Amino acid sequence: MSWDSYSVSRQLITEPTYLGTNTNFGFKNRSLKDNCVSCLGEAMVTPEYVTFYVCAILVVIITVFGNLLVIMSVCHFRQLHTPTNVLILSLAVADFMVGLFVMPLGFIWMIEACWFFGVSMCAFLNFFAFQLTTASVHNVALIAVDRYLALSNPFLYTKQITVRLTIIVALLTWVFSVGYNFSLLYCNGFFTTSLTLCPNECPVAVSEAWSWVDFVVVFALPCSIMFVLYLKIFAIARRHANAIRAANSQGNPNAKQNDNVPKRSERKAAKVLGILVFVFLLCVVPYYIASVMAEFINSHIFEDILNYTSLILYLNSLFNPIIYALFYPWFQKSMKLILTCRICTTDSSLMQVK
Repeated sequence: MSWDSYSVSRQLITEPTYLGTNTNFGFKNRSLKDNCVSCLGEAMVTPEYVTFYVCAILVVIITVFGNLLVIMSVCHFRQLHTPTNVLILSLAVADFMVGLFVMPLGFIWMIEACWFFGVSMCAFLNFFAFQLTTASVHNVALIAVDRYLALSNPFLYTKQITVRLTIIVALLTWVFSVGYNFSLLYCNGFFTTSLTLCPNECPVAVSEAWSWVDFVVVFALPCSIMFVLYLKIFAIARRHANAIRAANSQGNPNAKQNDNVPKRSERKAAKVLGILVFVFLLCVVPYYIASVMAEFINSHIFEDILNYTSLILYLNSLFNPIIYALFYPWFQKSMKLILTCRICTTDSSLMQVK
């Protein structure tokens, strides 16, 4: 049994050794011209084997139920119906679907070192993983945009950035993601040719031109937006802190309280969401660096690194609800209300959770 077994990463048709950019649940890429690998033989149930499955089950359960709690909290409590929380809800939906649909199949594939589920499930896994990766990256980029607008121009943000507008933007992001990934897979023969050359594999081939488009759309552009906007957000937060210190030194605490309390709450939200973005980048960037390095350096070392960075990429769906639980008091309170079934009482949606 080996962790560095197979991959559903996007591969070049013209360059079979290419390591694709937007992974599904990827481990070692295999050439489309490689010989088929047999999965026949008895699987030995060892302590290592059992440990892998126990860990996989725990990760799936925490990912699914953690993100489900976030979804229920934002949808149920009216106090949480804010533009920022709409984007958090959209991200939680993507993470929930990763835990529900992608992780179980991917973990079984990793542990068994073989694809048992046939062509239809291969198509299902590929499309959902491509789609959810794109949706997650773009939702996190939208969160960075939201925080920048809230801090750079609070008056404009309050007046023009409404819940309805944010819902429309979030829905358009999902529509774009579905359309983009359908186009990518269709143009590379995913729906018109056989999905697997071998019954125990699940490869996807992507042309060189599409691979660069995918790299820009799914990684370079949204991550650049996050990086630039959070640099500006930190500069704005520092400027606000200097203004507060200046007000204190002038002995006018009342003016500081009246003028800067909303800004202070916005800065706190930006700080927490900054942690979310930072953790997201820590999970995403290593995979793409390994992917690019593996393209130019044909070495099993980079393939092995790609295997583990792929795993970290999808574990981000596990980390997000943990971040909410650690840093958001509203999530802690709403989680207690949900788990104790107090949301079943009359007018529970009007409860104060902030």
